[in-house]
Amino acid sequence: MNNCTERLYNGLVKENPTFVLMLGMCPTLAVTTSAVNGVGMGLSTTVVLVLSNMLISMLRKIIPDSVRMPAFIVVVASFVTIVQFLLQGFVPSLYSSLGLYIPLIVVNCIILGRAESYASKNPVVPSIFDGIGMGLGFTVGLTCIGIVRELIGSGKIFGVQIMPSSYEPITIFILAPGAFLVLSALVALQNKIKAKTAKTAAGSAETSSAAEE
Repeated sequence: MNNCTERLYNGLVKENPTFVLMLGMCPTLAVTTSAVNGVGMGLSTTVVLVLSNMLISMLRKIIPDSVRMPAFIVVVASFVTIVQFLLQGFVPSLYSSLGLYIPLIVVNCIILGRAESYASKNPVVPSIFDGIGMGLGFTVGLTCIGIVRELIGSGKIFGVQIMPSSYEPITIFILAPGAFLVLSALVALQNKIKAKTAKTAAGSAETSSAAEE
């Protein structure tokens, strides 16, 4: 597995920022009342993450250590402002839904964390793929939570009615407590799948060893 592919896999599966690292919980819990909001916030964060990783990696030998974090924040804030203006101009409904959480991308610990731990220490191309992997992992996490909350809370997915007209929506799932319930359920499901996969792989390895002997 080459380095770029490894960065994508790392962000999507191995170190998924939502379900594994539990980073960026503020937007994760606040804006995922619908699948559209989850996709919008995830993709907005991905764009900022990729561009900031790229620029910080390019400037990694120029930025003095003494002003490293302030410089990172300036870079991230610049790209967040651009994304905010684009959303406001071209997708005003999504901009209104996400509201305050768009400027708060500046202090999202996923972006600053990847800038500090990876982009500032690695070449440009792997840093770009690290941003893509982490961003897509965050987008997938937010979208999954949004789909479950929207389906149970309103009977819809992406605004399309899925449940029959007789379905009584459970409105708690589009409120704050519902975010915690859905997140914990999805994390538990992921951990169960991982444990089962690891157990199967261990069993296969033991069988192979026995056959060789």
